[in-house]
Formats: sequence, C-alpha cells, structure tokens
Amino acid sequence: MRFNTKAVHEGLPLDPETGAVTFPIFQTSTFQQETPGVPRKHMGRDLSYARTENPTRTALETALATVEDAKYALAFASGLAAVTCVLNTLKTGSHVIACSDLYGGSYRAFTKVYAKLGLEFTFVNTTRLEEIEAAIRPNTVLLWLESPSNPLLNITDLRAASEIAKRKGIRVLVDNTFATPYLQKPLELGADIVLHSTTKYLNGHADAINGALVTNSEEIWQELKFVQNACGLIPGPQDCYLVLRGIKTLPLRMERHCSNAKKIAEYLSKHPKVAKVFYPGLPYHPGHEIAKKQMCDFGAMVSFELRDDSGTAYRPFLERLKLFTLAESLGCVQSLICHPPTMTHASVEPEARKKAGISEGLIRISVGIEDVEDLIEDLEQAFEGISS
Repeated sequence: MRFNTKAVHEGLPLDPETGAVTFPIFQTSTFQQETPGVPRKHMGRDLSYARTENPTRTALETALATVEDAKYALAFASGLAAVTCVLNTLKTGSHVIACSDLYGGSYRAFTKVYAKLGLEFTFVNTTRLEEIEAAIRPNTVLLWLESPSNPLLNITDLRAASEIAKRKGIRVLVDNTFATPYLQKPLELGADIVLHSTTKYLNGHADAINGALVTNSEEIWQELKFVQNACGLIPGPQDCYLVLRGIKTLPLRMERHCSNAKKIAEYLSKHPKVAKVFYPGLPYHPGHEIAKKQMCDFGAMVSFELRDDSGTAYRPFLERLKLFTLAESLGCVQSLICHPPTMTHASVEPEARKKAGISEGLIRISVGIEDVEDLIEDLEQAFEGISS
C-alpha cells in the first residue's frame, strides 16, 4: 500500500464499537471492570486506566507505526516527553553522542537535567563520521541524530552513522521531525528508534502538543512503554485526535511545503542582502547528495544569514514581516519565522551555539502552504526596510 493511502486508511480504523468514520475521542480517565483485575479489551488492548491505555491514543500509535513502516509506536505529551522517555531508559554513567546543532530543548534536557543525574553527553558534528567514531567510549550506549538538523539543516549520512554505531553495539535514535515519515524512513537506514515532535508536520495545524517514538524492536518498545506508563508521559485523547486528523493530509501538505521551500531558498540564495542559505535542496549544500539518497524531497525548513556587518539587522527584518508569523515551532500550514539564538535555541550557551555554527544573526523559516509568490513578496518588502 502506498503512502498516501496508508495515511488516510491504514492504521486509522473505524471504531469497532460504533463504526464511526472519524475515530472518536475517548475522553475518560478510567474504564469499568466487570470482574476485579480483568480489564475490558478494545482493539486488542486491555482497558483499565487511561494513563496505561486509551483507545484514541492506540489509534494514533497504530497510525504512527503505519506511516513509518514500523511495528511499534508510542505517543507522548510532547516531543520533549518522548526525549524524556528515552533518557529515562538509560542507566547512570551511560554516555550519549549527539549532533552539535540539535534542537535547543533537547540540548537543555541533556545538559541541565540529565547530566546532573549522571548521564554523560558529547556533542559532535555528525556529518563528519570520523567525529562519531572518535567520540565513542566504552560506556557509549546511544547515538542521537537529527537529519536535517535544527536549525542549520545539516545532513548526516544515517546509514553510515548507524553502521558505525552498530559495530560497537550502540543504539541509534533519529529525530525525524523535520523530514517526517513522508520524506525519510530512518528505520530503513539503520536507526533503532525514530523520534517525532508530532506537534509539527504530523499534526500540521499548530493546535496540539504531542510527541512520538517508533521502533521495530519489541525489546525497545517494551522498555519505552514501561517508562511511558510509569512516568505518566502520555498525551490526552483530544491531542491524539488532532494528530490523527493531521496525518490524513500529511502527504498533500508536505508536497506544497517542499515546493514552496525550494522556491524561497532559491530566491534567498540570489538576494544581495543574504550572506548564506542553509537548505539541503540547493546543489551547493554540503549534504545535498546524501539528502538526495536518503530523502524523497528536501523538506520545508530554510535557514539563512543576512549580509549585515552590525549583526542586528535581523530584528527590523523580522518585525517588518506581515505574512510570516514570528513564532517558535514549525511544520504548520502557515509560514513561521524565528531567530534561534533568542528563541528556539536561547537555552544553548552562546559559546556552544558558536561552536555548532549557529550565528547570532541566524534566521529560520518554516515554510507554509500559502501562495509562494505572496511569501516572496513579503520577504522582499522586509528586505527593503534594512540597510545593505
């Protein structure tokens, strides 16, 4: 079955009780038991308490596994709840290698929360495979990748990086939020776990907070599911319903997102007030050829730096925009724009941002599905308001 059909049908069952075409929101905290200790069954799951199982969440987890071509999926209260779940499976003294330009919230959780609890983290440029190999220690248990990365859109060779980790018995996690399962399938490239902030493209409408972990390993799924339940990291049924709704239109939205992003990246690359564009769809991007091999398209995230000696032109530029909404997050139908150093990556220390290549003037765009000519006109009028 092809992706578009899977997104609409497979994993999105009719409710077996009612035949409802849109799967219902089971807004309940607990379920009746007719005999003590013998839960009711629904969709093959035991229903006793909604923290452990909820039919709306089960439907979402089934859909997430289906679109990732995976055996197992778990839904969470947020992308960071999914991050928390993975880290809570590790023992004190475990070492994690992560890409240096990763999501600021993940970096904050690593360095400000879990480092205090005895986990060790090393941040490297994972596009350089030799840096991954050099960082491996006897206690390394996890390689944490983003490709494309947030916010520099770096591309890691997921298959090659996974092979390095596997030779040492190290698990591989790929945050696939930017690419989505429509553009990239990390499990097929050697990853053990795929992470999503389903708040973003999978939901697509900026009206739900949600996260997901996907795997083909029953052992890993059982470990993660235990923590999901034991730590109460679950999403509510309303948010699960909204992500279920979003998955149905993911292919249609991603095609428009990607088409618009390519045109905007090309426009920015030729603009005299732009110094540098980060977008793997541009032929000169250092990860372009790898992205062509492991992705179906290049995604809808574009970052760029202004040609600005003062380093402050980003502020009037962002404030002049009318169609682009200045906001954190990404992946919704409307175009969003942000300044990572003061917004999404403000929790990353300035020296760590500099080392990762995140300049103080970096701007990140989440390209929406509007008419691309309107978006380009909006960018142009904003450029007109800043000096060369």
